[in-house]
Amino acid sequence: LCPPAGSCTMSTAEDAEWLRQVRKQFRNIAGEHKEINLEEFKSALQVKESFFAERFFALFDSDGSGTVSLEELLKALSLLVHGNQTDKLRFLFQVYDVDELWGLSGCGGAWGVPAVTRHGARSPRAGSGCIDPDELRLVLRWCLRESAIALPEERLADLTWALFEAADKDHSGSITFEELREELEGFPEVMENLTISAASWLKPPPPRERSCRPRYLTRAYWHNHRGKLAFLGGYVGLNLLLFALAALRHAGLGGWLAVARGCGQCLNFNCSFLAVLMLRRCLTWLRATPIAKVLPLDQHVVFHQLVGYVVLALAAVHTGAHVANFSRLARPDGRHALAEYLLSARPGAGGLGGTASQTGLALQGLLAAMLAFSSPCIRRSGHFEVFYWTHLSYISIWTLLILHGPHFWKWFAVPGCLFALEKVVGLAWRRAGGLRIVEVNLLPSKVTHLVIERPQFFRYKPGDYVYLNIPAIATYEWHPFTISSAPEQQETLWLHIRSLGQWTNKLYEYFQQPELPGPEPKPLSRSLREKRCRRWAQVGADGAQLLASAGCYIDGPYGTSTRRIFTSEHAVLIGAGIGITPFASILQSIMYRYRRRKQSCPSCHYSWCEDLRDEEMTLRKVDFIWINRDQKHFEWFVSLLTKLEMEQAEQEPGEQFLEMHMYMTSALSKNDMKAIGLQMALDLLAAKEQRDSITGLRTRTQPGRPDWSKVFRKVAEEKKGKVQVFFCGSPALAKVIRAHCEHFGFRFFKENF
Repeated sequence: LCPPAGSCTMSTAEDAEWLRQVRKQFRNIAGEHKEINLEEFKSALQVKESFFAERFFALFDSDGSGTVSLEELLKALSLLVHGNQTDKLRFLFQVYDVDELWGLSGCGGAWGVPAVTRHGARSPRAGSGCIDPDELRLVLRWCLRESAIALPEERLADLTWALFEAADKDHSGSITFEELREELEGFPEVMENLTISAASWLKPPPPRERSCRPRYLTRAYWHNHRGKLAFLGGYVGLNLLLFALAALRHAGLGGWLAVARGCGQCLNFNCSFLAVLMLRRCLTWLRATPIAKVLPLDQHVVFHQLVGYVVLALAAVHTGAHVANFSRLARPDGRHALAEYLLSARPGAGGLGGTASQTGLALQGLLAAMLAFSSPCIRRSGHFEVFYWTHLSYISIWTLLILHGPHFWKWFAVPGCLFALEKVVGLAWRRAGGLRIVEVNLLPSKVTHLVIERPQFFRYKPGDYVYLNIPAIATYEWHPFTISSAPEQQETLWLHIRSLGQWTNKLYEYFQQPELPGPEPKPLSRSLREKRCRRWAQVGADGAQLLASAGCYIDGPYGTSTRRIFTSEHAVLIGAGIGITPFASILQSIMYRYRRRKQSCPSCHYSWCEDLRDEEMTLRKVDFIWINRDQKHFEWFVSLLTKLEMEQAEQEPGEQFLEMHMYMTSALSKNDMKAIGLQMALDLLAAKEQRDSITGLRTRTQPGRPDWSKVFRKVAEEKKGKVQVFFCGSPALAKVIRAHCEHFGFRFFKENF
């Protein structure tokens, strides 16, 4: 447990606040008994497995009464917080010295004096004074469970002996306290912040650092969002100008009519602009032009949603202003009631045949329905078809707008023709015939890996995505997925699809077969070959028939912000979970181009160094960061990453043009007392074997979440050129990374559909 301020000491005020918080939390748990038992202790610490809770409880229970009082708890925690490194290491040693409590044989000798309970029995907190291999193996087994890591027994034995041989300095067959301290001194990051972190429930909330000004007013924020902010400013300014010009032109006809005409002119522009924002093929083409550096093309879907809300608001004001004007006209004219103005066609009322009022009301209803059924709660709750069919009402809306507004066609002519052309091209692709799914792999965490035959003239860039339709799953549904194979792969396309919604779950279940009972979980490096062979192309006649019936159609490709990677100097690629998908294609293509750039002349054997860069790739350095929740998620692309590591080692031994960083968030960090031994053992074994025990890669998998300040500081210190950060993952993590990028002055790009 560390002090709230994160240092090894606390001020008097902080110490008083900490003690007050401890007492408050303890009273909430202990109630009237004023003591907590083992079960309450486990619940409070939120420990996944019981081993460490029992060890901590036994060590905190100094009198061996079977309960922990507030005084005992405060004494133990004060030692951990205010004590020196020796005190903390001694506590760690006692946690590992388990033979008395767990019935293991001692290793000879005794450290300290055995603690005796008030009943005269020896306390379970006292060990034999040294740690033998059996004790170490037992603790490491529980460390693995606590970190949600599954390794076979032989691998556990390797970890045990790696750590034991390193710590047993005198080769006596046991580890003493002094030997453990000497070994830990080789891990300074552990010594700096030794904590049990299981007692975080006792820490007061850390004080939030407040900036003297809002984040949105910082220079870094405006620099990183300059394209989007400039575009928004231009958009707002253009709407104000259109409104003002139209309102002034009709000011003599009354205030309500002037407002209605102003909103109507803005609607002419915005309803046409909605089509422009969904011209995916045109936008993909624009990404290859200098315009991409000015316009925020990556945000086109977000802007489409924003303009949709603006259209609904303008339509409501436009309709309300007309109704108010009709009410004004209906009062002095007794022959025409308000209902007649709204529901009857009248010559001169506007629109085709004087139907402006009727078409306007119909438009208002269609727009409201489209907006209501476009909400995320509809699209992501298994009712995608409702969103799909109501969104098709854009055809009716544009038709009614042409009938309603006399000048709308002038605004809509060019965007409408481009939109129709894109639809015709997409329809032609679909009419050309369905594509064959040649292979399906069902990966952990319900990920479906589709291998699809590549159309003859299908050209795409790394990181592009396609819309996929599989009639066997849903006839009319099209969903976007990133292509995970590189463009240099000529015969097939890869798609990795995570089961997160109704359609993706149906896809996984469609190809799912009852699995045969298998042995205990195996390490990633060994089990991958077996799991990778579970392919539908090899399941016999039934599988072949299923694949044949599951033909698909694709629409695309469409570009994303990741196309900028190849024109960066130092690219940082961050994928969270299945967010690695776009980077799988990009990493393959990067290494292909890197190899081509390193090729030497066959005549003079001159080798082109990386200082001579082609127009396709200006990269000097690539940092790839992959964050996963648990061990099995690494199986999705670990074979690809292994191949990339081997290729780089063959091309440039010792050079790290592509540097990988793996993080497993379920694993406890190195400064957590429940994981120190395991992480030390993993480090030692990785150094010895030159491969990671969790993934089989040469890159060591780091426990916990990245320290973004430390990661980006290292990137900045390398000075490989202008840094651009590309992220694909959850919106919550995107906000965190974006804030750090603004702090370091890095450009930030997020994958958007």
